[in-house]
Amino acid sequence: MPTTFKPIYTITPSIAKSLMKIESAKEKVTLLPVNPTVLASLRETAKLYTTHYSTMIEGNQLKLEEIKAVIQLQGHFPGREQDEHEVKGYYVALAQLEQYAAQRHPVTEKVIQTLHALVMGDGRTSMKPTPYRDGQNVIKDSGTGTIVYMPPEAKDVPGLMRHLVAWIKENEAIPCPIVAGIAHYQFATIHPYYDGNGRTSRLLTTLILHLGGYDLKGLYSLEEYYANHLLGYYRAISIGPSHNYYAGRAESDITPWVEYFTEGMAVACEKVVAQMMASHEKGKKDHSQVLRTLDPKQRKALALFKEYDVVTAKLIGDLFGFQPRTNAALCKQWVENGFLEIVDASNKGRKYKLATPYDILVMDGF
Repeated sequence: MPTTFKPIYTITPSIAKSLMKIESAKEKVTLLPVNPTVLASLRETAKLYTTHYSTMIEGNQLKLEEIKAVIQLQGHFPGREQDEHEVKGYYVALAQLEQYAAQRHPVTEKVIQTLHALVMGDGRTSMKPTPYRDGQNVIKDSGTGTIVYMPPEAKDVPGLMRHLVAWIKENEAIPCPIVAGIAHYQFATIHPYYDGNGRTSRLLTTLILHLGGYDLKGLYSLEEYYANHLLGYYRAISIGPSHNYYAGRAESDITPWVEYFTEGMAVACEKVVAQMMASHEKGKKDHSQVLRTLDPKQRKALALFKEYDVVTAKLIGDLFGFQPRTNAALCKQWVENGFLEIVDASNKGRKYKLATPYDILVMDGF
């Protein structure tokens, strides 16, 4: 039967050093002023990287640019539909995570089950929370087929998950990065689902960090560190004298995992600082000459592209309160004079993006 979760670990000099780096980066990110439009662009890039690397760890073959095309509904890759579904699901789950963080919604089992449902969906934004597995599963080496890890029995999963969520809530005095790292480890140890455990554990980690004030404006990607140090990831998380959960895994000293996790977070946080400093030093360029070529309606339409890379005629029409026929005529005119470009020519789903050089206005915060 499950017992109360009591992780065993030691704050080593390595962990202490990483925590200091994280705190320093967190403070710098808070103080560094960055243009809001540039910040939005950096945040979107971080989400793309997070989606790319988290799904890549699980074997997804889509490249970063292909993932961007899938998310923006600008590309389809025949034969890789499953990869596309994984990408869409993870991206939607990230958006839900951000909503939970904005609402200061605490971590609950329902939150975790909802994130898992979205991860396993195909991009749908509304999914019923996924119940835990009802049978045994095992993790096997893809090459040899040997058992790498045998998680706890299904009957013990609800109790273990209940204890994990309670531990997260009851340990606010512990540094948040350590809580997040341990929660990641324990979720992977319980393995409450047949599939999607890795992606859900990484989302849970990110949610805990965001709720604890370590969102760093949504700009970091821990998943990139994991993917670039994948052997270390698996070595650090595979702790214990046996591959069987009941043969020592639950009582193992997880200090090596906490060291790996905090070091990775420190690297990711310091990368954010470097990005923000570069953006700040670059400054805001003078685009007044380009702006003067735009009429008042076009200037107003630029605001849409702060939120969307691609828009429809309806979105543009809604901005001005026009009728559908007027929307289509205006978009046609803007395509002809070089303000917009068509990215989807289908009659029902026609979409547009800003043409060069006007897209730089949005990137640099006109």
